[in-house]
Amino acid sequence: MKGISFNTWVYSSFPSWLPSYPLEEVVKRLSGMGYDGIEIGCASPHAWPDYLSKERRSEVKALLKSHSLNVSAMLPAPGGGPGMNPSSPTAEERAFTVRHYKDVIRLAHEWECPTVIWVAGWAVFGTPQKDAWNYSLEGLTDCAKYAKELGITMVVEPTSADSNLIETADDALQLAEQSGEDNVKVMFDTYHAIYRNEVPSDYVYRMKDKLHHIHISDADRLPPGQGSCNFDAVLRALKEIDYQGYLSMEVGFHTRAADPDWYAATSIEYVRKKMTELN
Repeated sequence: MKGISFNTWVYSSFPSWLPSYPLEEVVKRLSGMGYDGIEIGCASPHAWPDYLSKERRSEVKALLKSHSLNVSAMLPAPGGGPGMNPSSPTAEERAFTVRHYKDVIRLAHEWECPTVIWVAGWAVFGTPQKDAWNYSLEGLTDCAKYAKELGITMVVEPTSADSNLIETADDALQLAEQSGEDNVKVMFDTYHAIYRNEVPSDYVYRMKDKLHHIHISDADRLPPGQGSCNFDAVLRALKEIDYQGYLSMEVGFHTRAADPDWYAATSIEYVRKKMTELN
């Protein structure tokens, strides 16, 4: 594995009005806890591309290097005022979303990040599922072609707890395959598997060679080990398939009551211990 990463949602203002910290503060704290990577949520105040000047982008890159922190992945912010739905029945919204994704892909390239997550969107009432699927596929293929030129891999994530289009491992694999692009892989979030009452380690075996990135979260977006997920089985499965990506904690951002440092510190302490036991 490349190492342990932490997603910045819980330190930002998406999707809840959480305690919000400047990216400098987040980088300093995660580096101090021993994280290898940071997964940057592309929302304000951290990485909404339109708010980042050329000078600011250079500052962030230098900041990351000074703290020996790699950007494991970039995650565009779905929903909200602009919509950001690649499956929208509104052509203007789909076009806006694709443009935004390309902005994120360019930012990922500038910050030497290898991976951008594709949140496939949601079928709006009255839109046939097949049409929503094809809209998302069209956007993914367009973005993947652009990403390939910059050396970026797109990963399709099943998001059953938050949307109604790509809900299962098979859904993600099918969309990735239909794109026809070799830089489109898949990922999964243990939280979404738990939401479906499925076994998260089964996702590892099902995705296997296409598995490029992982979100680690226990039930209720708790740190791993604080809920019901069998992470022993997940980590064993990852070792068996020789997984080469990051374990990225995506926890705590669902509630205004979250203490970001507790989520980050508790997560890395647990995963480190489990990985040591596994080895």
